[in-house]
Amino acid sequence: MVTSKVFSLIPTWNFQPEGPTRLRKKKKREMQGHVSQDTLVGVPVALIWDVYRGLELGRLVDKLAPEVLGRVEFLEGDGGVGTIAKLTLPPGSPGRGYMKERFTKIDDENRVKETEVLEGGYKDLGFDVVRIRLEIVEKDSESCVVRSTIEYEGDEKLADVVSHVNVKPLEMMAEIIGKHLCQNKSTL
Repeated sequence: MVTSKVFSLIPTWNFQPEGPTRLRKKKKREMQGHVSQDTLVGVPVALIWDVYRGLELGRLVDKLAPEVLGRVEFLEGDGGVGTIAKLTLPPGSPGRGYMKERFTKIDDENRVKETEVLEGGYKDLGFDVVRIRLEIVEKDSESCVVRSTIEYEGDEKLADVVSHVNVKPLEMMAEIIGKHLCQNKSTL
């Protein structure tokens, strides 16, 4: 007796739709960029880093220039990574008039502080991610450079609003804080 096996050359499709037909969303095109400015400050690097690394920066902004830079309120944390600050922006600023940010990095060795905007500010313009990076670079024993950078990510449709992203307030903050520390160097 001869037995034969039958092989099917017809492919079988395992097609079992799950629920309604799913359409894939077209992946949006991402845009990334940054704006940066170096500001020379006439005080030693250690002195300005002591201010920039924690809560003192917000306290001095409140004290020295609230009408120019805004009001700072600390909502959570002790000035370390995870601290959340709310900055009430001066009139004419983009968005809702405030910005909440979380401290995400404080690097004492390289003197770098990074924050991520949680809501308000440039995020209100539609950016998915907005980071602020403040780096203190030693120039000589009596001066340093505050390098202020804003990094942003979002849909390429935001190309028209990128021109609104600027570091002028951070530059002004470095100048005001530097001048204050320079005038008060002997008492600090």
